[in-house]
Amino acid sequence: MPSDAKPDLQKKMREVPHKPGVYLHKDRLGSIIYVGKARDLRKRLASYFTPSRQRMAEHKTRALIESIWDFDYHEVRNEPEALLLEGKLIKEYRPKYNIAFRDDKRFLLVKMHPDEPWPRFHLTRMKKEDGARYFGPFAHSGALRRTISWMNREFGLRNCRPMEPGEKDYQHCHDDVIKNCTAPCMGRISREDYMARIEQACDFLLGHSKDLIRSIEEEMGEAAAALDFERAAELRDMIGNLRQTLKPTRQFKRRGVPGKAINPEADVIDLQEYLQLDRPPTVMECFDISNISSNHIVASMVRFRNGVADNSNYRRYRIRTVEGQDDFASMAEVIRRRYSRILLEARERVGEEDADATQENPLDAMRRLEEIEAEVAEEGGEGKRAKPFVRLPDLVIVDGGKGQLGMAVRELNRLGLHDLPVIGLAKQREEVFRPGESEPLVIPHDQGALKLLQRIRDEAHRFANGYHQLLMKRRVEESILDDCPGISRSRKERLLERFGSVSRLRKALPDEIGSVSGISEKLAQEIVHFLKTH
Repeated sequence: MPSDAKPDLQKKMREVPHKPGVYLHKDRLGSIIYVGKARDLRKRLASYFTPSRQRMAEHKTRALIESIWDFDYHEVRNEPEALLLEGKLIKEYRPKYNIAFRDDKRFLLVKMHPDEPWPRFHLTRMKKEDGARYFGPFAHSGALRRTISWMNREFGLRNCRPMEPGEKDYQHCHDDVIKNCTAPCMGRISREDYMARIEQACDFLLGHSKDLIRSIEEEMGEAAAALDFERAAELRDMIGNLRQTLKPTRQFKRRGVPGKAINPEADVIDLQEYLQLDRPPTVMECFDISNISSNHIVASMVRFRNGVADNSNYRRYRIRTVEGQDDFASMAEVIRRRYSRILLEARERVGEEDADATQENPLDAMRRLEEIEAEVAEEGGEGKRAKPFVRLPDLVIVDGGKGQLGMAVRELNRLGLHDLPVIGLAKQREEVFRPGESEPLVIPHDQGALKLLQRIRDEAHRFANGYHQLLMKRRVEESILDDCPGISRSRKERLLERFGSVSRLRKALPDEIGSVSGISEKLAQEIVHFLKTH
């Protein structure tokens, strides 16, 4: 429960160390509303509570400062750790005042697959269960890229893309000529010796090769003594990149969000009063649009009953009729599909003739049907129904402002649901938009009505992101074929059309793969071998 006595923040501030770390601002209910990182925790936190900061800050910052009731902090060892932990916590808690890190971007990893004929190191942002070794994450992408480039030259490792490079690839490569590669493609090094170099590079990425950096420092000193300042400066920059990349950082694990004292039923009544609804919004449905790319636009619909998530009635949608990334048109499509289907099923339930005979508008007819269904359920007759009855919600919520709300209202009106309550919840300032109202409704942050809207909106966003990531996982699984030698885009499409997925393709025999148009017997054997080792 929220505390009426505000903590003495100035007294608490004196206990904060002058060290790097991450801080979490909380509101009166104990919800985390902002996550930030700092080189000096005490200085950064103190800056929020100076009178000049409160007077001169922009609107959003003033709103944040006015909402701060308490704070926590986590001390770390250095700035890269603070950056990594900040990203983890923002993804975990999704604070309302944070904008960065909400796009689910990931830090860079270094990947090496030991089962490849001639392994190489390359960068990725996604860790898969594919038997490869991963190093990181690394906070400084520029320094990491320069470090990997230097490491490949230092250990004589290849950086070409072919899975098993041969003489044809060697003809277009000059790394061997300038002594940057040991040319495994030409057999100038045995696999045993090459793998020994790979292991040395792995130890280096794990920070176990301090002697190597020390030798570079000695070389830098010798270059400076010989007045070769250009070479000394180059080595100095390289040492900086290596130290920045290999600086030890801890792997921060995701933690569960602490339990919060809420009263769902009281929040429902509170929301009814703020929105001035005729009946409590016992059943609410919230819609969110999520974009992967113009080819993967998805939507989610979550339903809350009595202020609590009704998981069995969640729905997700692939947007079908919208070209490009158009959130407004996508919202219109999903609203139309959801409620036209409910009305159609209700029409089938009562029969075409009964539906045509009544002059009731669709919303009144649905409310009457709800009462009939409730009576049938009380009498124990619900088992006679072919399918469960899906009622209209008491409140429709769209994630967005006036644009999304306008599209939802238009589609509901087309379906005859003129009087179905609908609102839009804007993310930036948590403002509630209502049809026919030019000014948004601002519900205080400490009110249960807004907390309830935030819970259902965040759940819709989580569910949409889950579908988003499911499709991404499928794309990642399919993308493994992009690395397979001899597989063009058209061949990949034919293979997926024939077998449906990479998982099924893995189980196929060479003869079955060779039966696909454009796949020779030799290429089919290579595909089988590739999928076995990746």
